[in-house]
Amino acid sequence: MSRILVIDDEALFARALSIGLRARGYDVGWASSAVKGLELAARQHPDVVLLDLGLPDLDGLEVLSALRAWTTAPVIVLSARSQEQAKVEALDSGADDYVTKPFGMEELLARVRTVLRRDASAGSSATIVTPHFTVDRAGKTVTDGDGQLVRLTPTEWHMVEILSRNLGRLVPHRQLLREVWGPQYEQELEYLRVYVGRIRRKLEPDPARPRYFITEAGMGYRFQVPDNPELPVGGAIPDPL
Repeated sequence: MSRILVIDDEALFARALSIGLRARGYDVGWASSAVKGLELAARQHPDVVLLDLGLPDLDGLEVLSALRAWTTAPVIVLSARSQEQAKVEALDSGADDYVTKPFGMEELLARVRTVLRRDASAGSSATIVTPHFTVDRAGKTVTDGDGQLVRLTPTEWHMVEILSRNLGRLVPHRQLLREVWGPQYEQELEYLRVYVGRIRRKLEPDPARPRYFITEAGMGYRFQVPDNPELPVGGAIPDPL
């Protein structure tokens, strides 16, 4: 079930939209302000955000900029602003699509399906196979060497997905914290220590000597598949930060 977050201060419109989306099988959250919307986005990690530009506390473009600082989830702008310049500004700021109010429900559903397909396609080739586990970003699953599903919490999966998306590259502490928990958690390094430890216990053959989820001391983490995965590339690390 795909999760959609509606950020719109028009209660009757948002309620009708939410009912229509739920009737089509989507899990829907609603926020009536920019601040609440950013909080829900950080907590719920929606698959699609439907964003109104005319919010009471912040302009929608500011919300879009804040979202783009830490998430790649598709954003469809829903706005009564029909001027070409408004559409250009929203698309240039990172929106994936722009729908002018009023609109038909079937049109919106088609656009939601399109951005979901596009997002899935971007990750469809990102299946990473190791001798000990396989990460399937398109299917949002991890299986062990025997093909059995490894049960990860949503937060654990989100971290694995980010690290695997950046295969072989350093992901700084702040980037991980922003993308997983939101920009207000950029200093919570303890969160990373706890969750990387949990991921290692579930996926590494020897969590104390990690081969895949590597610490770059003082900087961040790197997910890599070594040429010889039987040889550990990381020593025992009491504090992986």
